[in-house]
Amino acid sequence: MQILVDADDHLHGSQDLTARIEGVVEGALERFSERIIRVEVRLSDLNSRRPGERDMCCHMEAHAGGLKPIAVSHEAVTLTEAIHATAAKLERALHHALGRVKSKPVRAPVAERDDPAEGLGDFESL
Repeated sequence: MQILVDADDHLHGSQDLTARIEGVVEGALERFSERIIRVEVRLSDLNSRRPGERDMCCHMEAHAGGLKPIAVSHEAVTLTEAIHATAAKLERALHHALGRVKSKPVRAPVAERDDPAEGLGDFESL
């Protein structure tokens, strides 16, 4: 899983910050690591240098094979809180999306079935 980190001009994106973000993302998404190709992380300070509530924003977008990109974001007072909350949101979104893919029933096309009524379920009695 590749993790790309980008910070806007108002934040200082150091190597230490990048390493910490990679650790948070890897820890939150390790059970999906075989399915995820890339995670893009964007950090921004919404109010620039002016103090304010919930002005730190973290946006994460996961690219998993066979699915559309899954994106989440969170605004918080501190950058640390924004990163952790966004990683948790992304974990839940991936669990939901990948769970749906696994739980979809696979049926053979009608032409390949021995009995054309197979797969009709409750509609057989109609």
